Amino acid sequence: MANRLYRTGEERKSLWQRVKEIALTDVGVVMEGGLDQGALERLEELLLASDFGVGATLRLVDHVEGLTRSGTVRTEKEFRAAVSDEIERILRSGRSDPSLNLPPRGELAVILVVGVNGVGKTTTIGKLAERLRRSRDRVVLAAGDTFRAGAIDQLRIWAERTGSEFVGAHPGADPASVAFDALDAARKRGADTVIVDTAGRLHTQGDLMTELSKVGRVIERKVEGAPHETLLVLDATVGQNAVRQATRFNAALELSGLALAKLDSSAKGGVVVALKQELDLPVKLVGTGEGKGDLEEFDARAFSRDLLAG
Repeated sequence: MANRLYRTGEERKSLWQRVKEIALTDVGVVMEGGLDQGALERLEELLLASDFGVGATLRLVDHVEGLTRSGTVRTEKEFRAAVSDEIERILRSGRSDPSLNLPPRGELAVILVVGVNGVGKTTTIGKLAERLRRSRDRVVLAAGDTFRAGAIDQLRIWAERTGSEFVGAHPGADPASVAFDALDAARKRGADTVIVDTAGRLHTQGDLMTELSKVGRVIERKVEGAPHETLLVLDATVGQNAVRQATRFNAALELSGLALAKLDSSAKGGVVVALKQELDLPVKLVGTGEGKGDLEEFDARAFSRDLLAG
């Protein structure tokens, strides 16, 4: 989904710059008596075009209207802080804990990772393996993407880079059997963490989504309480399409959280708020660069501030 607000010239202004143009006077104070109906409508259009989604947009516009009409905020600093705080409240509502819910060290933990083609899923798995190697004994990467030989090789390379174990199969093998074998191998090798890769698939491919459900069921039967985390990797730059992807994957598997492989908070970051407001799915991990250590736990406060930077 193209975002009209961030393409050329005037349209490259940050989200906060455009909010200021709507809500503040040229001396940096909120319009006397609050925002008029036209300003509120322009703010609503801006937030929708910035991928906040309908629910979060209406909530934020109502919040802004109440603050400005009551005179609670007057200066630019107060206004930015108030909007940022409301975004943070959305992100912290409901299911919002960014930490991975894994059993104690020494017990077998299973993480299932899913996503569409080209979002950086395998790279995210490699970074996650590096992160977990700091707190877990031994990590196994399972090459459940058997549709492409290249995907198997890519995951093997990540296993070598991170000092993880690797379980693969020949192209075309049953992904559920790969997950089964990886769990067996982990127990035999004394590993305590298994991360299962899956084939990148379009959220509209019903047969492949059914196959994904099968992988989840096999893991559940093999290890009690597993998968302990089912993470959907998303490319935040695709805007509202990320919400559609998450909706379909969540129907096939009960997702526990999201990992954002690409995030430009000044442009498409509104989709993170939309995902939380509409699906109550917490963002758990955020890719911050190309290195194997460039994966961080999501920080709602820092994100809400960054979203209105500039």
